[in-house]
Amino acid sequence: MFAVGVDVSNGRSMVAVLQSKLKVVMKPFEVQHTSEGFAALAEKLNGLGGETRIVMEHTGRYYESFAMSMHQAGFFVSAVNPLLIKNYQDGITVRKVKTDKADAVKIASFALDKWELLPQYTPMDTIRYDLKTLHRQFQLSSKTRTALNNNLIALLEESYPGANRYFDSPVRPDGSQKWVDYVDTFWHVDCVAKVSQKTFVERYEKWCNRHKYNFSEQKAIELHEDAKRKFALVPKSDTCKLLVKEAVSQLNAVSRTVEAYRAEMNRLASQLPEYETVMSMYGVGKSMGPQLMAEIGDLRRFTHQKSLVGFAGTDPIKDDSGDKVSASNPASKRGSPYLRKTLFVIMTILLQLQPQDDPVYQFIDKKRSEGKKYYVYMTAGMTKFLRIYYGKVRDCLKEKGLWDQPSMDEVNPG
Repeated sequence: MFAVGVDVSNGRSMVAVLQSKLKVVMKPFEVQHTSEGFAALAEKLNGLGGETRIVMEHTGRYYESFAMSMHQAGFFVSAVNPLLIKNYQDGITVRKVKTDKADAVKIASFALDKWELLPQYTPMDTIRYDLKTLHRQFQLSSKTRTALNNNLIALLEESYPGANRYFDSPVRPDGSQKWVDYVDTFWHVDCVAKVSQKTFVERYEKWCNRHKYNFSEQKAIELHEDAKRKFALVPKSDTCKLLVKEAVSQLNAVSRTVEAYRAEMNRLASQLPEYETVMSMYGVGKSMGPQLMAEIGDLRRFTHQKSLVGFAGTDPIKDDSGDKVSASNPASKRGSPYLRKTLFVIMTILLQLQPQDDPVYQFIDKKRSEGKKYYVYMTAGMTKFLRIYYGKVRDCLKEKGLWDQPSMDEVNPG
């Protein structure tokens, strides 16, 4: 058997081949992430004449082209958690050597030791791959929208204080918000306060019709009266107008992107076999459901519930030694931070809605009544939710005859 260790980096990788701990078949050499580089490597490995297993760390997205090309070439490929390689001790030396060549040899040694336990890499299908990519872009755009939203509010505190609190209408499918559209037109308090009430009511009605909002004369009068009591820190000027309108334009552009991602994620997720089952779970809607499925991926790669909990990083750290037995330990947080964030939002929704017949909420409420700290009962609820998720989706896939298809071990993050 031949163990191929690959230390992956951006655009190139270092490769070493071992037949045993004492026999180096190929000294570490560099492989470019190009079609020619992958083809040349496949030719070399095919010439070994024995069972070959290629092992690498799943470092960001760098490993995916390498893993997919070798998988398509017919090799057994395994992409493992970098933490497993970091904690692996090869030999009995106390020297610390950190080079690409040394890492490639270390990964090959790991492959020899864990030969029978290596999880096989199988590329996610196109839908799941696109869904996960969309979710990462969605998260990035959401952070940007929050920053731009706060920036606009800060600008309004100088020209029209409190204007962002006039309306609480939800975000439209196109990403527009009523209060943002309002300040785009009435960008300074003097745009409202310095005209007569009748004039403003007429302008406000035209604005509602133009943006397809419901018109209320009483609301217009309240806006006008409130504007007369406001005190702006900056005068009404072209500079002020430019700042507010550009901030609005930037926020609207990113908001459109966020909502477009959200809609596309839901469309892709609806094509997955577990969609209806996941969407039926309390606290999961058209926004959180696709995000959950994007980060968990194909459930068949987890051998049991604990595997999924470990992947999410909500499992407690074990810290017992001798007479020391810890009664309470923090979560490991070794898994996906994106999944934990999604789960945390779902737990927050459950606490807000308080569904008395939901088992996850009942569990959270029980822990809270026992005096547990906030993050303790929230993490416990996330673990409970994942166990229920695993059971429901597993049963769904079994009913559809999909559960017995080849799966991947939990050490493969997908």
